[in-house]
Amino acid sequence: MVLSGKLYAYNHSGEVYPYRNFIVPNGDGKTLLLLKPRGFCAGVVRAIDIVRIALEAFGPPIYVRKEIVHNRFVVEELQAKGAIFVDSVDEVPNGERVIYSAHGVSPEVREASETRKLRVIDATCPLVTKVHVEAVKFAKEGYSLILIGHRDHDEVIGTLGEAPLVTQVVGSPEQVESLTLPDPDRVAYLTQTTLSLDETKDIIAALRRKFPNIQGPHAQDICYATENRQEAVKQVASEADLLLVVGSDNSSNSNRLVEVARNLGTSSHLIDSFRNIRAEWLEDVKTIALTAGASAPECLVEEVVKFLATKGFDNVNEVEVMPENVRFGLPPEIVEAIASAPAGVTAE
Repeated sequence: MVLSGKLYAYNHSGEVYPYRNFIVPNGDGKTLLLLKPRGFCAGVVRAIDIVRIALEAFGPPIYVRKEIVHNRFVVEELQAKGAIFVDSVDEVPNGERVIYSAHGVSPEVREASETRKLRVIDATCPLVTKVHVEAVKFAKEGYSLILIGHRDHDEVIGTLGEAPLVTQVVGSPEQVESLTLPDPDRVAYLTQTTLSLDETKDIIAALRRKFPNIQGPHAQDICYATENRQEAVKQVASEADLLLVVGSDNSSNSNRLVEVARNLGTSSHLIDSFRNIRAEWLEDVKTIALTAGASAPECLVEEVVKFLATKGFDNVNEVEVMPENVRFGLPPEIVEAIASAPAGVTAE
């Protein structure tokens, strides 16, 4: 059955619940399954709001260290409004405002900003901040730290900076085998927030085999949005001939969605926009599943839907796997800016 444009099914009690392996047949044989949840997570919404409100309240230039989120469309849109993206706080003139990206920064960056008397607004995702706090806690308690993640990712670089002398980064079970620690009984692990759940479980299992007394975070570090989007892909992958993921190639969580689908045997591709879709991908395809990484805006998804409709995929069904209603508060600098600004400057 279809309710309000979304796919639902009945459970054994006759109650309506969201899609679980349930497809509405299409007479023409071409269906587009629009996965939900998809796109922006609460941390990304918060980070973009911070830049937008800062530009409206304080006026340009507003400097942003690194890409505020890993999406080209978002970065270019904010650049057009006056945001200046830099790789280092050393590029920011003394005394100017600088926003830290959603991926967080190391203490070294914070110290450099203080030295330059920069007016800092911190857009670090609260879930990333949680990992930083855990790293500091474990290090102070004398643990060696194993950080599971991608060494060159901005988030991992920031977390590593909290306790660089006692932290090692691993990205695979194979790398675990080569680890050496001063005290194998005094070790803890943390993870990047945007990893594949399945691959992370394999690495944690390898760590537990090598270090039976290893400690971990009280709650998993992989964020709710990463988990939810991967779960939606798992639910639908077997029903689709092709999965398309809207997201930039430097977006970790977007790449993980592609990997999840491919690991389940479903062809999958990462696209920045509908312009990246190749004709050969659509050959002999009857059902496409479409999702978006946590830093990809909905407008790009809508463009893909319109494009695929011109290719015959005009039976569009939104597949809601689970609800998602998380929101994060804004930092005090932005709350104060909203309070003192003229009407019209608000968070979206």
